[in-house]
Amino acid sequence: MINGEKLPVELKRIADKIMAGERITDEDALVLFEKGSLAFAGSLANMLRERLHGDTTYFNRNFHIEPTNVCVFSCNFCSYSQLYAHRDEGWELSMVQMLDIVRKYDGKPVTEVHIVGGVHPKMNLEFFAELMRKIKEHRPELHIKGFTAVELDYMFRKAHKTIEEGMSYLHEAGLDSLPGGGAEIFHPEIREQICADKVDADGWLNIHETAHNLGMQSNATMLYGHIEKYFHRVDHMRRLRELQDKTKGFNTFIPLKFRNKDNDMSQVPESTVTEDMKMYAVARIYLDNFPHIKAYWPMLGRQSAQLSLSFGVNDIDGTIDDTTKIYSMAGAEEQNPSMTTAQLVTLIKQAKRKPVERGTLYDVIRDYSDIDMKEIESNPLLN
Repeated sequence: MINGEKLPVELKRIADKIMAGERITDEDALVLFEKGSLAFAGSLANMLRERLHGDTTYFNRNFHIEPTNVCVFSCNFCSYSQLYAHRDEGWELSMVQMLDIVRKYDGKPVTEVHIVGGVHPKMNLEFFAELMRKIKEHRPELHIKGFTAVELDYMFRKAHKTIEEGMSYLHEAGLDSLPGGGAEIFHPEIREQICADKVDADGWLNIHETAHNLGMQSNATMLYGHIEKYFHRVDHMRRLRELQDKTKGFNTFIPLKFRNKDNDMSQVPESTVTEDMKMYAVARIYLDNFPHIKAYWPMLGRQSAQLSLSFGVNDIDGTIDDTTKIYSMAGAEEQNPSMTTAQLVTLIKQAKRKPVERGTLYDVIRDYSDIDMKEIESNPLLN
């Protein structure tokens, strides 16, 4: 019995496994999705979250550079990109413009720049290598987390480089880690319907494995809540779990909620908050070798991100400072995604959790749990 809930035999068996620290199977994960109540899955996920991290909830101070929304690919779920052939409403930032964004944060205690965007044929491997060299020359300590596997696959093929050659080249130029974007849903049955023309699951996984082998860490994502079934989600997480067993290079898993505004899948209804919390809970339970589960608050919304801290989540991303348009253009609740440090700390404390500022690789920068809110609000370096 969990939370007063009398359990069927199959759920009790799964609960016993989890309580004992044993790995659940794909079949167990399907049962959790299909038959486990939100309270059941949530209580187990929260137990695991607290076993791993206690009440600690991480955030970082970061900003995004989105070089372009012009893209050679046409993903049906995307509200962000403009096809290269029809780029009337697209933007293409110059090297100077992107470096000006970096300089805007001079004197501010940001620790990470996150660089992702559309796949633009003129923004090639050498262009981005030079951008990163200039960023590192200007601010050497700034961690560069950049480029989805989709962007990297295109860059490497266009430059006639192997994955190993391309990753080594960018790493030497200043690329410190990879974000998790572009994973969408790995299963070909769904991938062929929503993003048939970009790198497939094996290609995505190979790029991340290569990064891990070079000593780089990365994140992983999954786009959920559209036309996929539960078994597609489990298949996706299984492939990630298997690679993590092999390399131990993933930092965090980030379920990304499908948003249906202004894209070719606008007829598909969005998932409910209940379904969102179930997704986080099952991810925390199934991905037992992933240290962290993140709720990306600009996509999910502040209140749902706060709620997710009771369903296995221990990270809510960062301050961002209204530097991303990817989810606001798709109809996310956060149309101007920016939170001060004080707002992030307050959000976490309201959920009875301990706010801790981290670096990209989860090095602890500052524990805010015992800092007076007036001190945070009055100190410009803490905002």
